[in-house]
Amino acid sequence: MAGLLLARGGVRVVVLEKHEDFFRDFRGDTIHPSTLRLLDELGLYHRFARITHRRVSNISLQDRKGEDFVLGDLSRLNTAHPYMTIAPQWDFLNLLAEAGEDEPGFDLRMGTEMSSLIWEGDRVIGVRAVGVDGEIEFRAPLVVAADGRWSKAREEARLPVRELHSGIDVWWFRIDTEAELPDSVAPRSHDGSVFVAIPRDGHVQIARLIPKGEDACFRAEGVEALRSAVAGTFPALAEDVAGIEMDEVKLLDVRRNEAPRWFVDGLLCIGDAVHAMSPLGGVGVNLAVQDGMATARLLADSLRTGEVPIRQLRRVQRRRLLTTNAVELLQGGIHRMIEPVVHHGGDIRPPAPLEWLLRTFPALTVVPARILGMGITAEHAPDFARREEPAFEGA
Repeated sequence: MAGLLLARGGVRVVVLEKHEDFFRDFRGDTIHPSTLRLLDELGLYHRFARITHRRVSNISLQDRKGEDFVLGDLSRLNTAHPYMTIAPQWDFLNLLAEAGEDEPGFDLRMGTEMSSLIWEGDRVIGVRAVGVDGEIEFRAPLVVAADGRWSKAREEARLPVRELHSGIDVWWFRIDTEAELPDSVAPRSHDGSVFVAIPRDGHVQIARLIPKGEDACFRAEGVEALRSAVAGTFPALAEDVAGIEMDEVKLLDVRRNEAPRWFVDGLLCIGDAVHAMSPLGGVGVNLAVQDGMATARLLADSLRTGEVPIRQLRRVQRRRLLTTNAVELLQGGIHRMIEPVVHHGGDIRPPAPLEWLLRTFPALTVVPARILGMGITAEHAPDFARREEPAFEGA
């Protein structure tokens, strides 16, 4: 996203993607209202609308009666798209890559992985990478590292991270099915098992929340125990659980952390590289997109001159910290509600005062919806990156 916006602003960019394609199931599929608004501003929403997706209008949990309890009502947001969508992230990334092809300064290198930073004294001046044609060097006035929670760039630059509490890991697997499930990202609990189901066309992606570090113990229970737990939680899937195989169940080591400093001279880290989020709520991809927006808007002028002073990198971090910290705080509260169930069984129960407050004053559900769905500091596409939506396209 940062590369696309900068290219539209007249900056030459090279985007390195270590894989040959974007197709991987273990990606966040929730696209929040803030990102949908950005697609409007970029003139790309009409392309996104062609992607098979589902709309979710609230962020919910189960209450003491096993019914949905609305934590954040996205429909109350004052925006053109007051909902989140569930859409395959590889389709979203392909959309951005195709939009980049329209910009002469956008150079996407698939199958090319950064191997190390290039230093000149204490300043980063580029990266070394390995691709289909062997080793290659890229020199640039700024390296933007969006290389995830295990960031090589952050580690080489010796930017420390502070670990936040997370007592869960996640199993991730799919079930081929034509069964209809509710369009929801609400965790479901049954007999001590906690699952999140993400419906897609012809199959459903399932996340099972397990105690951190207990992967081997749960695998030792065998596939029949997993199939039984899924069927008990989602009766509509009971006839399809026989298709689950343990060797297709992938483990996500859930980490929540934050970096006190996002940059050194010549290098800026964004997204999971400096604030890894839990998958609960699907917030990570949208925070990363907002980081990319702020990066492009605040740094485009400097990049066009070829010099990016450290004070400009500091501006990006300061701009993004308030929203990032607010989301971390809210997500930490969700963890405190769910983790006791994952570890000890029972039902997912929001704190009684919170449930009473939001049920008595439902208008307050807009507050968590705003934090998770839009962010506190609203990010918009810079004027140089905006395009008009086509007035009409033929069938």
